Amino acid sequence: MSCINRRDLALLALRAGTGAVLMAHGTQKLFGWFGGGGLAGTAAGMEHMGFRPGKQSAIAAGLGEAGGGALLVLGLATPAAGAAAAGAMAGAVAVHAPAGFFAQGGGYEYPAFLGFTAAAIGLAGAGRYSVDHATGHLFDQPWTLMLAFTGSALAAAAVLAKRAAAQSDEAQE
Repeated sequence: MSCINRRDLALLALRAGTGAVLMAHGTQKLFGWFGGGGLAGTAAGMEHMGFRPGKQSAIAAGLGEAGGGALLVLGLATPAAGAAAAGAMAGAVAVHAPAGFFAQGGGYEYPAFLGFTAAAIGLAGAGRYSVDHATGHLFDQPWTLMLAFTGSALAAAAVLAKRAAAQSDEAQE
């Protein structure tokens, strides 16, 4: 039992659970799996929520969730995976923020939790039981971490600013 590292096993469990949930949500958006709206339905919903253009927004959100989630499960390019998922969740938090914090009232509790968890995994690294470890951390370098989180934060800020401007324009009409 001494060869099993509890920290690495915990990271595997956290990656697998968080990544699977994100993948399920992303595939709802992209493919309509698990009762989701698929790309067309998600694009229409994105337009309604102020994310324009809707189709590109739906693709970006779906890929951030499904792709980031899949990479988290594998423990591959973990900083980029965590950053992508956290960036996607920033958009979901913005949508749910007017309803307050708690999920039972439609609030942002759940997407915030997923985003913070994905970000924490991206910062901590995937651990020993991962593709990153097996490849000698080829895609998990300090520069990758900085680039991924900076890029994700800038992209999320730009998308949310564009959404806020669109909502402001609609309110003035």
